[in-house]
Amino acid sequence: MIVLKTSRELAVMRKAGIISQRALRLAGSMVEPGVSTWEIDKEVRRYIESQRAKPSFLGYDGYPASTCISVNHVVIHGIPKKSVILQEGDIVGIDVGAQYEGFHGDNAWTFPCGKISGEAQALLDATEKALFLAIEKARPGSRLGDIGHTVQEYVEARSYSVVREFTGHGVGADMHEDPSVPNYGTPGRGVRLTAGMVIAIEPMINLGRREIEVKPDGWTVVTKDGSLSAHFEHTVAITPNGPVILTLPD
Repeated sequence: MIVLKTSRELAVMRKAGIISQRALRLAGSMVEPGVSTWEIDKEVRRYIESQRAKPSFLGYDGYPASTCISVNHVVIHGIPKKSVILQEGDIVGIDVGAQYEGFHGDNAWTFPCGKISGEAQALLDATEKALFLAIEKARPGSRLGDIGHTVQEYVEARSYSVVREFTGHGVGADMHEDPSVPNYGTPGRGVRLTAGMVIAIEPMINLGRREIEVKPDGWTVVTKDGSLSAHFEHTVAITPNGPVILTLPD
């Protein structure tokens, strides 16, 4: 069931989005060679809790951390660990959510660690661009297929591949709500967007093939061919005046 948000609820979600965004930028500022993903996670949790909010991910279906930090060939859901030390040239996908006054904000970004290869930078640039092109489609009367097709068309034209097993989603009082928001699809197909909907749009794009696998920990998702993967995400409200990104800086 898709839950439409009131103007009051959207105002609260904007606050949750700002906290999530600030936490994400804090995490990104820590991406340097020699830093462990555990250290980043610790500081993100400290910041979110200092804002009278809760880390959305901590304890979610038993997840053990406040962030997902996914390095290089890890697509999503990388568990922060003291043993994972960032290296020069890594690309680091960080996914952060915060729950504030009963509502969630959810966002992700892939950061370069030091100097990265031109190939890696091009993947990051294409995935970020695909996100913002897709957000432009998030308007009343559009369909979810328009969003997914926009991502797919843009990245596949550049010989990248779209992860299909994981998608974006609705956001609200629950972190994951209906509808699912795939990063592929057919224009004019799928759920019609309506003012009051809030969705997380989050392209997950691989440099190589699209096939993925889940590691034995039950969380960590990696590319099957070991190629790099990038992940960018914003929480977006559908309004009569078009898309409003709730996870932008205030």
